[in-house]
Amino acid sequence: MPKKIPMRQCLGCHEMKPKTGLIRIVRSPQGEILLDRRGKIQGRGAYVCADAACIKRAIKTRALERALGTKIPDELIDKLTAELEDKSYG
Repeated sequence: MPKKIPMRQCLGCHEMKPKTGLIRIVRSPQGEILLDRRGKIQGRGAYVCADAACIKRAIKTRALERALGTKIPDELIDKLTAELEDKSYG
């Protein structure tokens, strides 16, 4: 019997995709917003596709803020967007 593949919903396009194909953004217990490259950081997580359009849509509609349960400062959004759009992600 094949192993079950965990699925998560992208905040930008709202499509269900395999967890390994998405990027996890985490609000740690200390309140920091971080990119979780390995999927192991403790905290509240949200998933987005590695597509720039999905990332921008999740930020514009404030879906990322709602999912993490906190206001995200503009400086941090700029930093996360630049890091996510970097081709070397992953």
